[in-house]
Formats: sequence, C-alpha cells, structure tokens
Amino acid sequence: MAELAFSHQLSSLWLDVEADSCFMDERRTARVSEAVREELAEIIGFELDDPRLADVVVTEVHVSSDGRSAHIKVAIRGDEKEQRAAMAALDHARHYLRHEVGSRLSLRHVPELHFSQDRYADADSRVEILLRRAKKTRGRGENLP
Repeated sequence: MAELAFSHQLSSLWLDVEADSCFMDERRTARVSEAVREELAEIIGFELDDPRLADVVVTEVHVSSDGRSAHIKVAIRGDEKEQRAAMAALDHARHYLRHEVGSRLSLRHVPELHFSQDRYADADSRVEILLRRAKKTRGRGENLP
C-alpha cells in the first residue's frame, strides 16, 4: 500500500513538473524579453545593411510564457511609405533575425518573431518621464515639516 501511495505522489509530482516545464515564470519571461530586445536592437540598428531599416528602433518585446512567440514593437520614423517599406523589410528579415537571436542566446525554444509598429513610442517615454518627475517631487514634499 505504501508503494502505491509513493507511486501516486511521484506521478503527480511528475505531472506538476511537466506542466510547469513548458512555461516560464514572469521574471524569466521579462529577462528573456529584454535579452531579445537588446539583441534585435543591436542586429537591426548596427548589423543589417538594409537602408529601409535605418530609422527603425525596437521599443518593446513581449515573449510568450511558453517562449515560442515574441511580439516586437518598433518605432519607425518617416512618412507612411517609408514606414510600410520598413515593416516589409522586417517581415522579410524575420527568419534571419530569429536565427541570429537563437545563435546569440541560449534558449530552449527560439521564439517566432511578430513585428508591429509602435505608433505611440514617444507617448510611453513621456509618461515614464512624468512618473519619475512625480516621484521626485513627492519625495521632496515628504521631507518638509
């Protein structure tokens, strides 16, 4: 009877490990997202010779919890035609970019890359600046008698 209980405990433990093994925790997902963002920014900004990608900046990367897909937001300067050309160039280069990210980062699964345009990239940075400024002024106000 004890062997049966022990066997049941092992099988339930194995199922828990198996279920958790395909998903990353939030901290790891955030670290992987940031690493992918840094590598893509380096490759797109400095290593690709495509002139259509000259004004592309990687602003955000969100890797899924299973690590199989990454949604990348990019800010693109220029008119509508240049922005469409840059998005087409990114779509064309996504397999190469995925290969490069995979060779530079040691990941179990290299995520599929899905690019979208970040139309409000400046708004996000402006909000961050305002939040930092509010924290600083709040900190100064608390020191007053």
